[in-house]
Amino acid sequence: MLIIGDVMLDAYMWGKVDRISPEAPVPVVTITKRENRLGGAANVAINIQSLGAVPVLCSVIGNDQNGRSFIELLNQRKMVTEGIILSENRPTTVKTRVIGNNHQMLRVDDEIEAEISAVENKQLFDRISALISKKKIDVIIFEDYDKGVIGKKLIDQVTKLAASKKIPVAVDPKKKNFSHYRNVSLFKPNFKELKEGTKIDFRKEDLKELRSVVSKLGKSQNIGTILLTLSERGAYVYSQKEEKHIPAHLRNIADVSGAGDTVISVAALCLALNLSAVTTATLANLAGGLVCEKTGVVPVEPLQLIEEANGLDIF
Repeated sequence: MLIIGDVMLDAYMWGKVDRISPEAPVPVVTITKRENRLGGAANVAINIQSLGAVPVLCSVIGNDQNGRSFIELLNQRKMVTEGIILSENRPTTVKTRVIGNNHQMLRVDDEIEAEISAVENKQLFDRISALISKKKIDVIIFEDYDKGVIGKKLIDQVTKLAASKKIPVAVDPKKKNFSHYRNVSLFKPNFKELKEGTKIDFRKEDLKELRSVVSKLGKSQNIGTILLTLSERGAYVYSQKEEKHIPAHLRNIADVSGAGDTVISVAALCLALNLSAVTTATLANLAGGLVCEKTGVVPVEPLQLIEEANGLDIF
């Protein structure tokens, strides 16, 4: 599974809260533990690995201490680092979450969102092309966080290369490149991204309008399957062969961080296995709900997913 996108360090500061600051009406978190985790597109790689497939991550990070920490975390998980480009011109993105009493209190982002340079874009595409030639890639995933690694030129280059090699392409989009993803196999926006990308305002409860917007998007950008996540209303899947609204499962929600990464990971694996659009959406929706029961960004546990899927008789 070749994963292209914006990667980052997820830094966590865990602690206890038992008083309010005398300086301002904010809680005081006494830190008891610090931890760095792989984030962004790298969290997709972790989910892919957790589910038994081999992730090959392609991105641009800073040639800095946080970048070295990122590479070390990849090495610890025995993930290949051939697809990682080190940049002298941009820092490694770091998102620091402060967790007090098992609830996220604050997030601090340290990043640059400008597009990578033309030289870095060429380096990245050359690396992607070499990896596709060298390894048997079953699916390509674009994991777009609007942080500058993915641009229109890279999208066009990779999708043309994928088409020539008959490799399906799955996309987790954001606003900037929304309309640039064309001729892809699977497209997974959330409701906010769909409204921003199509510039159409409508309610997620209006399934008739939702179907109209999604079907027009599929035709205009030649997308095989659109998997739209609707948070508390579940998911909606649309393809030329089938469509369905899939309700959400009742969950004890602790943290929604990383749920979208899990959804695209499961959906892309289903794409590699040539499962139906409805089965793909049902499994991905189920997996996204499972990780929301955990605090922090964590991968889906395969045995738990299998157990719940069997309980629902998905297969």
